[in-house]
Amino acid sequence: MLVLFVAIAAQGLQPAVVPVPPAAAPPKPVEAAPRENRPAILTALAPLEAKGVKLKVEARGIVISLEQKILFDSGDDRISVRALPVVSEIASVLRGVPNRVNLIGHADSRPMHSKRFHDNWELSVARSLRLRELLVQDYGIDEGRLSVASFGATEPAASEDTEEGRANNRRVEILIVDGGK
Repeated sequence: MLVLFVAIAAQGLQPAVVPVPPAAAPPKPVEAAPRENRPAILTALAPLEAKGVKLKVEARGIVISLEQKILFDSGDDRISVRALPVVSEIASVLRGVPNRVNLIGHADSRPMHSKRFHDNWELSVARSLRLRELLVQDYGIDEGRLSVASFGATEPAASEDTEEGRANNRRVEILIVDGGK
C-alpha cells in the first residue's frame, strides 16, 4: 500500500479516497443457558458416566470427555458404530440447551505412523471434525453453535508414563460453553 502511495505522489497525482463499506454486523450471539442450568445439564448427562464418559465442571463450562476407546479405533478418525448410542444421548442434551459447543481434540505424545495423518495433532483435529459432522448431519445440531479445535498432545489429562495415562490423553472433549462465548 505504501509503495502505491509513493508512486502516486511521485507522479504528482492525488490519491483517491475509496470509501470502505461498513463492516458487517457481527452475528447475533447465542443466548446461553445461565450457570443455574448446570445441575439440569449434569443430571441429564450423568447416565453417560456408567458408559465411560467423564464429566467435569470448569469455569468455562461443562466438559464431556470422550476417550478414544469410546469413539474411535486406534489411529482412526471415523466414529465407530459402538459410539453412536453415547453420541446420540449427548446430542439430545445439546439440542435442549442453546449454549455454544466446542469440540476439542487431544492426543498422546507417542509418535504415530499413519498414511492418512502426518502426526497426532492432525489426527486429533480430524477426530473433532468427524464429531462435528456427525452432530450436524445426523443429530441436527446447528453448526453455528459448534467450533472445532485441537491441542494435539499439548494439554494432557494424565501422565504419559503409563498406557492408561496415554489412553486418557487420547480424547475429544465436548465443552458446553457458559455465557454463549
